[in-house]
Amino acid sequence: MLTKSIIVAVDNNNAIGKDNKLLCHLPNDLKYFKSVTSGHPVIMGRKTFDSLPNGPLPNRRNIVLSRQDILIDGCEVCHSMNEALELCKDEEVVFIIGGASIYKDAMTIADKLYVTYIDHTFENTDAFFPNIDTTEWEEVSRTYNSPDEKNRYAHSFVLYRRVCQK
Repeated sequence: MLTKSIIVAVDNNNAIGKDNKLLCHLPNDLKYFKSVTSGHPVIMGRKTFDSLPNGPLPNRRNIVLSRQDILIDGCEVCHSMNEALELCKDEEVVFIIGGASIYKDAMTIADKLYVTYIDHTFENTDAFFPNIDTTEWEEVSRTYNSPDEKNRYAHSFVLYRRVCQK
């Protein structure tokens, strides 16, 4: 059975970005994202794909959701989340990697949430992650990371598992 997982980094206000860019450069989170998603399909919106600095993510099947009929080298393009999930029906896990409207829609179908909590409030953000309803989700694990010379902000990697549907 396909496990549908969301992976996201949020600040203290659930912000995820500004002007189609990440909140900050946090090497620990980039390594974590790569280690968790590597070898698995990733589903993203077209704007999220456009924000990737080097095109399709390596060692992952890149599936882009778009309302337009477009071709993107190295990616499969779908018009709906259902269509994208159908492409992944034989996989063990798929990761939904953004953006905001994709996350909002996926919260109703996700089985797991991989959330990086960045201990900072960023200014002028324009994209947000939905609130996590603790009656629907339970925390499974949490790893705290102190700031260091490469990672400016303290952050925690938290894994949630769905306990009940709405």
